[in-house]
Amino acid sequence: MEKRTNRQWLLARRPNGLISVEDFRWNESGVPAPGEGEVLVRNLCLSCDPTQRGWMSRDTYLPAVAIGEVMRSFAVAQVIESRDARFAPGQLVHGLFGWQDYAVARDTPSSPLLPVPDGVSVERALGVLGYTGMTAYFGLLEIGRPRPGDTVVVSGAAGATGSVVGQIARIVGCRVVGIAGGPEKCGWLTGELGFDTAIDYKSENVVTRLRETCPRGIDVYYDNVGGRVLDAALMRLARGGRIVLGGAMSAYNEDAQVPGPRNYLQLLIQRGRMEGFVVLDYVHRAGEALDALASWLREGKLRDRVDVQRGLENAPDAVARLFRGENRGKQLLKIADYPS
Repeated sequence: MEKRTNRQWLLARRPNGLISVEDFRWNESGVPAPGEGEVLVRNLCLSCDPTQRGWMSRDTYLPAVAIGEVMRSFAVAQVIESRDARFAPGQLVHGLFGWQDYAVARDTPSSPLLPVPDGVSVERALGVLGYTGMTAYFGLLEIGRPRPGDTVVVSGAAGATGSVVGQIARIVGCRVVGIAGGPEKCGWLTGELGFDTAIDYKSENVVTRLRETCPRGIDVYYDNVGGRVLDAALMRLARGGRIVLGGAMSAYNEDAQVPGPRNYLQLLIQRGRMEGFVVLDYVHRAGEALDALASWLREGKLRDRVDVQRGLENAPDAVARLFRGENRGKQLLKIADYPS
């Protein structure tokens, strides 16, 4: 039998600012065997997400990645060996498998193994029909609770999650304002995705443009970036407005604890609500979200876009692309050929 090698990226140090290849150490080792109740998988494609930057530095909703451990990431993989009767060799699964060729995994509540449904592509299983789509679906509909006619504002709107949030808001009858960086991204939002308007935070004053585009205030603000944009949205909050805390990308590269929003008293004045959530809390309802998202895709109401880089050796740079604003839609890293 051919001897297999497991290539890995291990976390070498806590990053200082934007991540670089020096924050990691390349390692090659043998391929482990699964124990009872475990599966051995071959990673095919890695998900690149802003939250990975937080995992490198501190405890979040998951413990920080320890120095010397394989860098954590979601991935779609093929089962190679199985000692869990629920999973068969050859099956595609989604899980927290990390930056490596092979992983041994166990299905647990904190790290579930999700079968990829027949007919769903690897890219969509990591994007609109995976945790990205579920984050948008539950964050907007469960936490934001939009009503027809509401004004919904989304930051990071040209990213993987934000672009789906805005489209779902349109589907349920809302007026949608997206905040993104650059004319190309803003044009994509108002053109192909059907947002009502877009604000270019790189060239426009966000405070002024929110006042112009949301004259009756913001009913739902889906926040992916935090910082000054969150403060600007708070100042335009409508009576009874809801703020969904889905991410704080502007703060992930900061070493010190970032101060909270200055304009939080608007929540009191406007009788508003600001709530965070983690999509892993909704895994038990995955079928509900994926059925709806798949239906909207079939009907042409929902569109997705993926940005696929290639090669495990490029994993550090693929994640850094998110913070340089270079990705277009969902950032993925293909590391092995997909089965037919």
